[in-house]
Order: sequence, then C-alpha cells, then structure tokens
Amino acid sequence: MGNCLSITDPSPEAVSEKILKALPVETPFKFPSPLPTLPQGNGFAKQTIDLGGLEVSQVSTFNKVWSTYEGGPDNLGATFFEPSSVPSGFSILGYYAQPNNHQLFGWVLTARDLSSDTLKSPLDYTLVANTESLKTKQDGPGYIWQPVPPDGYQAVGLLVTTTSQKPPLDKLRCVRSDLTEQCEADTWIWGTNGVNVSNLRPNIRGTQATGVCVGTFTWQPQNSSPPSLACLKNTKLNFSTMPNGSQIGVLFNTYSPLIHLHPDEEYLPSSVNWYFSNGALLYKQGQESNPNPIESNGANLPQGGSNDGSYWLDLPRDKKAKERVKKGDLRNTKAYLHIKPMLGATFTDIAIWLFYPFNGPARAKVKFINLPLGRIGEHIGDWEHVTLRISNFTGELWRVFLSQHSGGVWIDACDLEFQGGGSNKPVAYASLHGHAMYAKPGLVLQGDGDVGIRNDTAKSKKVVDTGLGYEVVAAEYEGGGVVEPPWLNYYRKWGPKIDYSVDDDVKRVARLLPGALKKAFDNFAKKIPDEVYGEDGPTGPKLKGNWAGDEK
Repeated sequence: MGNCLSITDPSPEAVSEKILKALPVETPFKFPSPLPTLPQGNGFAKQTIDLGGLEVSQVSTFNKVWSTYEGGPDNLGATFFEPSSVPSGFSILGYYAQPNNHQLFGWVLTARDLSSDTLKSPLDYTLVANTESLKTKQDGPGYIWQPVPPDGYQAVGLLVTTTSQKPPLDKLRCVRSDLTEQCEADTWIWGTNGVNVSNLRPNIRGTQATGVCVGTFTWQPQNSSPPSLACLKNTKLNFSTMPNGSQIGVLFNTYSPLIHLHPDEEYLPSSVNWYFSNGALLYKQGQESNPNPIESNGANLPQGGSNDGSYWLDLPRDKKAKERVKKGDLRNTKAYLHIKPMLGATFTDIAIWLFYPFNGPARAKVKFINLPLGRIGEHIGDWEHVTLRISNFTGELWRVFLSQHSGGVWIDACDLEFQGGGSNKPVAYASLHGHAMYAKPGLVLQGDGDVGIRNDTAKSKKVVDTGLGYEVVAAEYEGGGVVEPPWLNYYRKWGPKIDYSVDDDVKRVARLLPGALKKAFDNFAKKIPDEVYGEDGPTGPKLKGNWAGDEK
C-alpha cells in the first residue's frame, strides 16, 4: 500500500484520506448487472417492511465518519459510516461499520413511526470509547456514543463522531421495548489493544423467529461490558414480505450458483430420482437379506418418524452396478431448493441441496508429503448445500453460505466470484472427494499448520449449473403451495453405518513417514474430526439443523 501514497503532504487528515482511497472499502460494490425486474405480488421487494407499527427501510448508502488503518481482518483497519439518503420521514437507528479489506457493501435499517409511540429520541448519550489512547493508525480520535433510552425503550445502535461534543439528541431514535429482542455479537469487524468491534444479530434465529438485524455494530472494550443494545422484532410475522413462486423463479434464475467440481473428481452428484431408478436399495433392520428397490420418487420410503436405525439406504448389490452408481451422473444432477424466511422475514434464504451417491476417501498432507488415508472419509450418500440470503426489501443477494463438512462459512456478495459476462450468478468450488464448498480454488487444509486433511478445489469442465436443473421441494411459509416429494420426509440414514477400526489405516500411513513427520501425523490423527472417521450415511436435508434454523 505504501507505494500508493504521497509523502509530500504532512497533513494527517490528507494522509489518512489517501490511505483510505488505497483500500477496497473506498469503492462501493456493484453487481455485474442491474437487479432483475420482479413480477408483482405480495410485499416482497417493496423497499419497506412493517414490523407492527414500526416501518423499516434498508439503507445502503453512507458517508464516512472515521477510520482506523490497522487491526482487524488482514490488519487493514475498519471504517465507520453514517447512513445517508435516509428516506423522508425515517430516522437513523445507528451507524454502520465494516473492515477495510473489502469493498463498501452493507446496510442499516432506518425506521418510521406508524403508531405515534414506537420511536423516541434518547435522553442523553454515554461515551463508550475515545480512541485517542489506542495505539493504532487512525484519523485522529474517534468517539463512540451509546444512546440513553427513555423508560420502555431500547437503543439498537451506536453513533460515532470525531469530536468530544455529544451528538444532538434528535440524531437518532430509540425503539419501544416490545419491538426489540436480545442480540449477540456476530461477524468480527475490527479489534486492537483488547477492543473488539462486531456486527450484531438476534440471539434466536430460524424460520419462525421474529428477531430482525438492524445492521449496526457493538463496541466491546477491554475488561468491560459491551453497550446494552438490542435487535428489532417483527411483531407482524405473517410472511407477506416473502417472494411468491414466480418471484422465486426470477431470483433463482438471477443468482443460481455455478459449482466447479475438481478435475479429478470421480464421485459426481446426481438427482435423487436417478439414484433410486438405478438400483439404490432400502434396508430394514432384521430383514437385511431382503432389501427393497426404491420407487423413483421415493414413494415407498418410510415417512416421518425419527432416525432410529430401523431403516437405511445402500448402493445396488451387483458389483458393476454399485461401482457405476457410486460415481453419480452429472447429466442427471438436480438442485433441490428449500425457500425459507429468515431474520423475522426480512430476508429469504434459498438453500440449494445437492445429492452425491458417494463421498470419496480423504487425503492428508504432512508437511511436504501427501498421503491417501485408505477408507477414512468414505461413506455412502452425501448431502451438501449452498444457501443464498436475499433481502426482502430489495431482492438483492447479500450473502452466500457454503457448507463445509459439519459446518460452513458465510461469504458477503462483494467477496464472491461471479460467472462473468455480466452475470450475477456466484461461483463456488467443491472439494475433491469430500465435496465441501469453497469460494475460491486452491487448497484448504483442515488441521493445524501444514498437517491436515486436504480440501482441494479447482476450476474444471465438470460443472454443476444449479439453474439448469432444479426443483423447489419446500417452502413452508406458502402453506401447502409446494408439494414435497416423498423422499424429503424420509428421516433415516441415506447410507449404512459400517463400523471398522481406523487404527490400521492410521498406522499404515504413519509407517510411511520418517520420525519427525510421523510424530506430527500421530498428533494430527488424534484430532481428525468425527465426521471423517468410519462409514456412516447422512440423514436427509430435513434433519439438518439449518432446515428450520440459521446456518452455523
């Protein structure tokens, strides 16, 4: 960054402004193409949402207030903004902050009172922090202010100034307490010298949860309690802000991801119907010698119940058929969509589920040596997913969740790769054999240092274009408008549980290594995640925690 700056101007203000202009945060993010024109219907993408006497609008234009230039992600600092272009009649609830390591891309809610008493000005402000004492590169001191709400009201955001003078009382509004919920720190924005700044989100999140993100931040001082802040609550949760069927079609046509499989991937996805039609079998406990073929739509699968071990699925018995089916069929792959409300129905999540007949064996990296791990990591049946989070205010894509083994990661839209050619369709990469999703190609090591399980991804001609073959399998908020396929309500395992000792595989690998590397591998082997050990088929999408809850 230093070679981008002039050293002839000694003014700190001028220097800090040049530093900021050299950072990604100075450039607002824009999608490759304009947002689509949506069909009319319901209250989706109407710019405002009524939470029950409190109307909110999502503002994503800002004026910079104060910046710091080190600490935080990539040690590039963070910038704090005041919302601008606030709609007429609406009030600010709090300021916005983000790291400097990516383009300006975010939002805060502003609010308008529809019932005469949902909003009130604060009684005073409390100084949360004066950054003059922080040993960090900054624009001079920044002052962080917490509103003091009247009785029966809550503050939902903080203010930032560059002087020690308190902000005007009419600068911001507090919200009536019955329209708020408890919140918690979410994504880390910035930190230094024991101070940490994070986004806020509701404590309780899910398809029926009423908590609403405001888009504001919290400031956690060292050895002190964080400011008392709340999120909003949608007391009018009737799902009228959710997209209808035709709007879902336009949204998915706009944002459907392209997923690159590894060039060496042997175990490809398929549709569930293809899997069933090509010989997959249903087993019942106590009748293992007499498995049943499965109807193409899963109509003869047991419905509901629980994962009690009484039934499971498996590959065909015939050896040739088994080897063929476990490799999947890319041409017959289908993406299965679950449309669900999130964050008090202010966002729509489109969870995109892909099915793989087989999850291949894992590979390890021990320093400079790559090693196959035998059967470790193998299991029959593999469900993976990508989730699009779309604003119900505007229809704009805000984040994408990429599932990775037993967890995953959110990626902001500004940090995604897009397909090119003016497309707003994001790109993801599925790892070799394990099918975990990543935002960029390359190697991600699941372990410590340079010892761990390899997750290799790369561009290839083996691609799943989710927009070419998909089916909406669930949208509960539509009240029966989507007919769920029978296989979706099969609650048992999609593969058998095969118990075997992995010690032999681990010992075999360890014998190949010299002393120091052997010790490093032994230490790593003790920490191999449970999902990698043994062969145990997964449950289907409906039994995953994110089906009715938020992504983890």
